[in-house]
Amino acid sequence: MKIQSSADVVLVRQAVRQFAIEVGFGLVDQTKIVTAASELARNTLDYGGGGTVKLETLQEGGRRGLKLTFDDQGPGIPDVDMALKDGFTTGGGLGMGLGGAKRLANEFEIESVVGEGTRVIVVRWK
Repeated sequence: MKIQSSADVVLVRQAVRQFAIEVGFGLVDQTKIVTAASELARNTLDYGGGGTVKLETLQEGGRRGLKLTFDDQGPGIPDVDMALKDGFTTGGGLGMGLGGAKRLANEFEIESVVGEGTRVIVVRWK
């Protein structure tokens, strides 16, 4: 899915909620993955200048999950460790997005190259 506008952020939230329901997530897990997706989609738009998200369902043994991969070709993050700290922001936000998304996911991965862009992968297991 493309993330080019605020309307796309809403569409990402809706799609992630639908996938979470299909995977069989309860309400708490749905809320966690949708909140993480919302934060990351907003970051992709606001800081990355737009990008994409790929939604995948996972099956590993007896468990099911949802994997979200956000990509942008924005300016990148010069200091990922600092960006993950609560309260750090380069914009006008509260600086809770990346760290909050990490806490809401069971698995979290971020790759960022200054001048090339950022990829964030989150996984939530049922």
